[in-house]
Amino acid sequence: MTERPVVSISFFRFSRIPARIWALYMMGRARLSLPSVPGIGFWKLCGSGSGEGFTPLPNTAVFAILATWPDEQTARQQIDTAPIFAKYHRKASESWTIFLETASVRGVWSGDTPFHPTGQKITGPLAALTRATVKPSLALKFWRRVPDISQMIGSDENVAFKIGIGEVPLLHQVTFSLWPDANAMAAFARMNGPHAAAIRAVRDEDWFAEELYARFAILGDTGSWEGASPLEKLELHA
Repeated sequence: MTERPVVSISFFRFSRIPARIWALYMMGRARLSLPSVPGIGFWKLCGSGSGEGFTPLPNTAVFAILATWPDEQTARQQIDTAPIFAKYHRKASESWTIFLETASVRGVWSGDTPFHPTGQKITGPLAALTRATVKPSLALKFWRRVPDISQMIGSDENVAFKIGIGEVPLLHQVTFSLWPDANAMAAFARMNGPHAAAIRAVRDEDWFAEELYARFAILGDTGSWEGASPLEKLELHA
């Protein structure tokens, strides 16, 4: 087990309506419990968007908890045994957690720098996370672009997993994806089309009040998503 700081993202799927109502309620209630989990550092409760990647339409069946930990052993132990995580596992019809080590990061999240990069060069599969606070006056313009970008991400055969999550609907958005290598991810980012146009607009029109970009080495996972580990597509299943 690594001794270095670890980031975990736990995804929970709630199939039944009562469980979905519970998950919505916990978006407020779990804020009281997460700070007391031993070893937990920065954390965020997130809902999700429907469709490929990220859309403004919520998916009430999927929620996520992102957290930082001092090491992988602590992360695995607390996600497996801490009462608040145990409640989510009991209610969820399916859950999957991925464990990550930060390779590089720039920007801030809620005014904080939550991830501590190792500076290592990733030569194989990696995870990418982008997070932004959209300026309210530009939210409509931003969300007009996103469906086209999401469709492109969903059709890219190199993407092993992709999801859009967020803390506040429409204004706070996070995209998380798994790629076979940095070249495949860079090729998508450079591709002419909606994604490249949106990147230019972000810079030219200053859409975001806050933004963060991070790349991670993949340490392993636990659980399943849609019946299997997404890491199987990357031949990295722990």
